[in-house]
Amino acid sequence: MDKDQLSRKLAVILHADVVASTKLVRHDETIAHQRIRDAFQRFAETIKAHDGVAREIRGDALIAEFSRASDAVAAAIEFQGANEVYLQELPDQIHPVLRIGIAMGEVIVADNTVTGEGIVLAQRLEQLAEPGGIRLQGAVYETVPRRLPFEFENLGERELKGFDEPVRVYAVEQQSQAHAQARPKVTTAGYADKPSIALLPLGNMSGDPEQEFFSDGITEDIITELSRFSMLNVIARHSSFAFKGKDVDIKEVAAKLGVQYLVEGSVRRAGNQARITAQLVDAESGKQIWGERYDRELDDIFAVQDEVTRAIVATIAAQLGKTVSEKAARKPTNSIKSYEYLLQANRQYYRFNPDDNIAAARLYRKAIERDPQFSRAYAGLANTYTTDYFLGWLRTEKPLHNALEYSQKALEFDNHDALARIILAWALIGKGRWEEAEKELDRVLTMKPGEADILAEAGNGFKAVGRLDVGIALLEEAIRLNPLFPDTYQRWLGQAYYRAGRYQEAIDTLRVVRMDGWGYGVLAASLARVGQLEHARDALNKFIAQRQKELESGGVADATADLLGNYRDNFRTEADWQHLLEGLHMAGLGCHGDG
Repeated sequence: MDKDQLSRKLAVILHADVVASTKLVRHDETIAHQRIRDAFQRFAETIKAHDGVAREIRGDALIAEFSRASDAVAAAIEFQGANEVYLQELPDQIHPVLRIGIAMGEVIVADNTVTGEGIVLAQRLEQLAEPGGIRLQGAVYETVPRRLPFEFENLGERELKGFDEPVRVYAVEQQSQAHAQARPKVTTAGYADKPSIALLPLGNMSGDPEQEFFSDGITEDIITELSRFSMLNVIARHSSFAFKGKDVDIKEVAAKLGVQYLVEGSVRRAGNQARITAQLVDAESGKQIWGERYDRELDDIFAVQDEVTRAIVATIAAQLGKTVSEKAARKPTNSIKSYEYLLQANRQYYRFNPDDNIAAARLYRKAIERDPQFSRAYAGLANTYTTDYFLGWLRTEKPLHNALEYSQKALEFDNHDALARIILAWALIGKGRWEEAEKELDRVLTMKPGEADILAEAGNGFKAVGRLDVGIALLEEAIRLNPLFPDTYQRWLGQAYYRAGRYQEAIDTLRVVRMDGWGYGVLAASLARVGQLEHARDALNKFIAQRQKELESGGVADATADLLGNYRDNFRTEADWQHLLEGLHMAGLGCHGDG
């Protein structure tokens, strides 16, 4: 090749490799290759979002190029954290976990292929990382601004194959730790007045990975029931599940979650029999203060959940010298098969894409077929329709009509289902029945929900109906209850700050989370409002690209014309909608179906 065709430059190189890929392929070659390809595709999107270029994929390795070390580190941390959460939702153990190395050096770029010493150094650093870890060259560490929310550990100088001089190596914390610390800490008066507790995911001891959803579902149900007790602060599912499958130190986990008590245990299922073990641990001393084993038929599984919940609360109450006056007993269905369909549907829904949304709706319907009075399944089905409508996927017919029908049906069978009320409120919002929607949200507050996800959903609803003070307070409370909260909470909070005219708070809130299309849109408008027009245009371009991708995957024929979709229906007044549109136009948005 002619020298003129070669491009030599100094660059930051990221090298990522799948851990034990051969072992994954032996499990199931087809699924393993699909999962690895999917992981690299998701990583490539993250790299692009951080102004990097995914140059090539070599079998089970990916190479990317950045001009700034901070962008490479941010992309690596974001992907590792997101991948950890993503893998927890898979129904089996074929998990493509990545190691990442980041180095700086001269490279040659030709035909989108990168060669040079920088590539080799990044690969050697990657080989030093533990699964899910990141290793940096000292030169990379030195160029990352200290103001950024990354935590480094100096691992000293290492001898690397192929290099004459030792290389100083640094580790950087993954998103589950460093990224969570970058988010604003929200405190609420009275938090210290109640004992706080986290339920770690119950281990699946059945020997069948397909039963993972069952043990996860029981964990989620007990968390939900514990949240009904006003005497407890209960850490939300998202934070608890960050420790799933890990060999954890009780005191360390308690410190990260800020709790006094932890519950751990396991589920073993065989045929129609289930064994559930649970123990309550005092986090400060590490001592078990209660433990029990339950051997039951599956038809009694809900009774066991209630027993576990009441035992935990009663034990903590005894520790505090209080009595338990509330009850948890609530049997959601008489059909264990219906319950299994519900758990599978929930898993599909929270993958949050058009195809999985439709698959979730199908499973919710199967749950209803088995038990036509299963409130939770009706609520879940309604939720697929509101999601379909407001995100503009339009893959189903009459989404708002169906959402209204099924959320009302859910409340016929369980009038105290807070999530069903919130979904009903959103269906009413979509139809422009604002006063009715507001009444439903007020009814949710009278239930005094203690579950972070419910508080966040309600806060998002109050944001939509224009009661911003209430919405912001609920979202901040949800963040407090869920130390490792999902990015959704903070996207909603950033949107609420924008509506309230608190633009800098919106920017600070949105900049530290993984974004969806409308997250970028609100960030662009916020940046434009404070005069940061160059950054606003960059966020706007990401908004347009992300929205087009979301709409095209949802089957929308003209993603550019429908860019704003049904988002207008989130706003109670025309003035509020114009407030956002003006911010987008200030950032440079042309006419994209906004009238």
